[in-house]
Amino acid sequence: MNTQAYRETSRTSTIDLTKIGLVAALYVAVTLILSVISFGAIQLRLSEMFNYLAIFHKRYIVAVTLGVVIVNFLSPMWFLDVPVGGIATFLVLILSRAVTKNIKNLKVKMAVTAIIFALSMFTVAGQLYIVFDLPFWVTYVTVGIGELLSMTIGGIIIYLVNKKVDLAK
Repeated sequence: MNTQAYRETSRTSTIDLTKIGLVAALYVAVTLILSVISFGAIQLRLSEMFNYLAIFHKRYIVAVTLGVVIVNFLSPMWFLDVPVGGIATFLVLILSRAVTKNIKNLKVKMAVTAIIFALSMFTVAGQLYIVFDLPFWVTYVTVGIGELLSMTIGGIIIYLVNKKVDLAK
């Protein structure tokens, strides 16, 4: 057995797990610090900026999904938010990564990702409609705009961070 290859595989695995844990924890922390604006029909969940990480490396699909699931246990609609939000986040992260994989321009890649996430907010609007009887289309628009705003602000932050730190590593 090649012990060097084994050590490199183990090391990479440990580094990946550490990065996954850090991103999941950051997602939870940012959402909770800004919890007043992170839940509800009008929301600005700035932690959604971490969605962009999935276009840099597939490990962040797990990281962000885990962060969403953990923080959604604290949502007023946790009984729907945990399974629906978790599954929707996972699927939309995979979709965003697949749709943008051949786009070379990072700004375009991030813009497409932001639009995909804003359009995916029908899941949140549906939950708010079911639980609180809020009007679906109005709620979809407000939550979608909030998501687009969060992704825009977060996109600027992630873009600048990526200039200093290679997020693909």
